[in-house]
Amino acid sequence: MTNKLLLLSVSACALALSACATTPVAEPVSTPAAVEAAPAAPAESAHDALFRLFKESDEAQLGRNPLSAIFRGDMRNADQFGDYISDDYFAGEKAAAEHDLAELAKIDRSALNETDQLAYDVFQFSTKDTLEGLQPQYLNLGKVRPMDHFSGFQTFYPTVSSGDGGIPFKTVQELENGLKRHKGYARYLDAAIERMKQGQAAGVVETKLTVRNMIEQFDNQLKQPVEESPFYGPIRSLSKDIGEADKARLTAAYRDEIANDLYPAMKRVRDYLANDYLASAREGQGLMYMRGGDMLYRRLIRSTTTLDLTPEQIHQTGLSEVARILGEMDKVQKEVGFKGTRAQFFDYLRNDPKFKMKSREALTQGYYDIGKAVDAKLPALFSTIPKTKLEIRPYEPFREKFQAGGSYQQGAPDGSRPGIFYFNAYDLPSRTTPGMTTLYLHEGAPGHHFQISLAQENEALPAFMRFGGNTAYVEGWALYAETLGYDMGFYKDPIQRMGTLDDEMLRAMRLVVDTGIHSKGWTREQAIKYMLDNSSMGKTDATAEVERYIAIPSQAVAYKTGAMTIQRLRAKAQAELGDKFDIKDFHAEVLMTGALPLAILEEKIDRWIAAKKAN
Repeated sequence: MTNKLLLLSVSACALALSACATTPVAEPVSTPAAVEAAPAAPAESAHDALFRLFKESDEAQLGRNPLSAIFRGDMRNADQFGDYISDDYFAGEKAAAEHDLAELAKIDRSALNETDQLAYDVFQFSTKDTLEGLQPQYLNLGKVRPMDHFSGFQTFYPTVSSGDGGIPFKTVQELENGLKRHKGYARYLDAAIERMKQGQAAGVVETKLTVRNMIEQFDNQLKQPVEESPFYGPIRSLSKDIGEADKARLTAAYRDEIANDLYPAMKRVRDYLANDYLASAREGQGLMYMRGGDMLYRRLIRSTTTLDLTPEQIHQTGLSEVARILGEMDKVQKEVGFKGTRAQFFDYLRNDPKFKMKSREALTQGYYDIGKAVDAKLPALFSTIPKTKLEIRPYEPFREKFQAGGSYQQGAPDGSRPGIFYFNAYDLPSRTTPGMTTLYLHEGAPGHHFQISLAQENEALPAFMRFGGNTAYVEGWALYAETLGYDMGFYKDPIQRMGTLDDEMLRAMRLVVDTGIHSKGWTREQAIKYMLDNSSMGKTDATAEVERYIAIPSQAVAYKTGAMTIQRLRAKAQAELGDKFDIKDFHAEVLMTGALPLAILEEKIDRWIAAKKAN
């Protein structure tokens, strides 16, 4: 889950001013001879200018986005929640992007080596994409819808503030920082109400479905006693190193902050959504029913896939992939000897008790066992294993209902905080075992955990390549990682193979359903039925998936788009290199320079293939 959401840098200005300043030399009156000029400083190389720009841009970004900085281990502004919603914030983001592109244009790309040219191209692509999203025609459609049930701060911030999330609460200072951040979160919630009121006035609003889900989310959090709130988690697990006086003071302060600041702010949003905004929310669930929605959807597809694709192209690719995968599923049904229709086979996989876990504890142990089995296979496929550890956890009960089947939370770059693979145990009878291996490969290792951790740990990369990314690459790699279960031998069992086909089918159906909802007017019920008709997934999962696509348009189409690109590049490399192809080398080429836009990734792999052929 990577929120899953640019003012000129003060430090950059200071550097520029200092570079331009000159120190006057006092010439002795009694000496008529000219003073010899000091030797000129050597001209800055293209490489040095490029990496200076990267550093200055990153430093400025960390100052504007303190929560991102905390996840990077930068605690200089850890007492701040951040803005993320005001006109000044968006103006600052836009000014930063314009500044960075102007500075980049001053650097001679042809004077850079191949690795630096790659970094140049990624920075240019990403910054242009950011700048496009900040243009008024797009920004005005997004800023007035600051939260949804899938990616809003109302689920993200309580999770990372729980003491078990991404924000540390071990010291007195860290706990006091938390209190200050919480006040910023309360201010953000009030600002979100004002933004949504602007949207009401402009006729740019969320769907009634999304709003009802958000109301339920706030209700679930508000009904928790203060001492059971995620925000109270750091107090429940106070370090033994904190003295009794500080312990008493901080306990009282957290109890007061939650009861008298956070909960009232959350209730204000909840009541506004229920008593005012819901009546204005739109019935039509696709973006096509929102003013400017068609234009925004095409923009979102460009951003998430990094390619200039139309909704219709994506829809047709999805239909083709669904048909292909159904053929593979029919082969499995024949192999296991199931007598009946395809729909009956799906029902058998959904409902037979042999494919169910009896308890949350059993489900957790199942993922532990899968993790150990995968770990034993990884050295045969990867030359570099992340140093960051990986933990396996169920979602917390307060948020599990509206979450996907699994997700990943990145660890700290220095390894001090592990990456976390979250799995969903909500409505346990609806969860089935055939897809467990492929889910772990996607969210854990070698999926998101490898891709994100290896980039973060590579200090030779500029920060924007270590910590940035795009959906098509990030999710495309994770979906490609699922297919490595074939290389690892996990899918020789036909039921396990059916599990991975089901997950591949999910990503193919997303191409059809996301575009169906947002460009063809599909209803929620129509989309759910399509997913149940073409897979063995349970209705609870299918419902959560469809409501996710309604909340965050276009994100879901990037998975298959990215995976198909990586699979095609692997097949191309194998065909052209023959005996020279090494799977470890291919994975290193894909992974070790961070998340690349798909066209830039393809250019990189083509250069690698040519170099290998020439040796």
